Amino acid sequence: MGEKWTAADIPGQRGRVAVVTGANTGLGYETARALAERGATVVLAVRDVAKGERAAARMGGDVTVQALDLSSLDSVRAAAAALRSRFGRLDLLVNNAGVMYTPKLSTRDGFEMQFGTNHLGHFALTGLLLDLMLPVPGSRVVTVSSTGHRIRAAIHFDDLQGERSYSRVAAYGQSKLANLMFTYELQRRLAPHGTTVAVAAHPGLSGTELARNTPAALRLPLTWLAPVITQTPAMGALPTLRAATDPGVLGGQYYGPGGRNEIMGHPRLVTSSPESYDVAVQQRLWAVSEDLTGVTFPVAVPAAR
Repeated sequence: MGEKWTAADIPGQRGRVAVVTGANTGLGYETARALAERGATVVLAVRDVAKGERAAARMGGDVTVQALDLSSLDSVRAAAAALRSRFGRLDLLVNNAGVMYTPKLSTRDGFEMQFGTNHLGHFALTGLLLDLMLPVPGSRVVTVSSTGHRIRAAIHFDDLQGERSYSRVAAYGQSKLANLMFTYELQRRLAPHGTTVAVAAHPGLSGTELARNTPAALRLPLTWLAPVITQTPAMGALPTLRAATDPGVLGGQYYGPGGRNEIMGHPRLVTSSPESYDVAVQQRLWAVSEDLTGVTFPVAVPAAR
């Protein structure tokens, strides 16, 4: 398969069940639409059910809607229970939803909004659904990160919720770095099972609603530059779609746009920041995430040889 991978390269998805979070608009919508067009049974897991229903109607195919508010662990548990009652198996979970550059806000459980929504909500959802995936050969967990994982990004274990010091840019970077560390640690735990893999992706710079909270000082320059430096949501969704469907994808890989600085272009295998590969931090983040969410996974750390 050539470097210019497109939606036309998505294999047939009939018989696969896919859950896509944040799928009523932007990247999630384009991801879900493409999967549905290839025959997948797709669930739009969204906070606004009415918007989700309108999105599903535009897609056609076997598409349904599930209420999910990732900023509430009660909602995450309810959504997981509903999905478990509807489906006996799950082939694909796309952890796509997210918030970006929000002012200092807290989730319903008291977590910083970006870390709580982007990382902890998806961590909990994955843990609650994973036993539907483990028996399914070829099943995948795809988590959407960002080039923002490189910007002022670290896992601040001494102030995870930004209670002592808060920067919306640094908090976003922390949440997106956490997405990658979660993927890499999840893959380490999945590898002995040989059925399910964890993969990450990022969309480059795409024209979506995600940037609506961009700080005022950056908003006007980005508005001027947007036509030049951003790509459409359909293009931005391609790395996620490749991670989700390309038969050649391996667990623990990371896909992004192939152009300069990974800003735009057709999807290819990319690498993340050196910090993201720190196994000790990955494992510490995992333990803290289990503690904060109360969710444990049906996969353990492989025994050291």
